[in-house]
Amino acid sequence: MENVRRYRALASLCRQQAAYRPLQTWQLLGQAEHFEYLAEIALKAHFEVCNAQRDEDAVAAAAWETPVAA
Repeated sequence: MENVRRYRALASLCRQQAAYRPLQTWQLLGQAEHFEYLAEIALKAHFEVCNAQRDEDAVAAAAWETPVAA
C-alpha cells in the first residue's frame, strides 16, 4: 500500500509541475498517467493477495467443519 501512496504522490507532483511548465505539459501529464497506472497495478496486486489469503482461510475453516460419519 505504501507504493500506491508513492505513485499517486508522484502523479500529483507531475500534474502540479505541468501547470507551471507549459513547454513540458504533455510529457509531465504522460508521466502522471504512467504513475497512476502503476498505482492501479499495485493496488490490484495487493487485493489479489488479500483475497487469496481469505480464500485459503475459508477452505481451512471448511475442512474443520466437515461432518464425520460415525
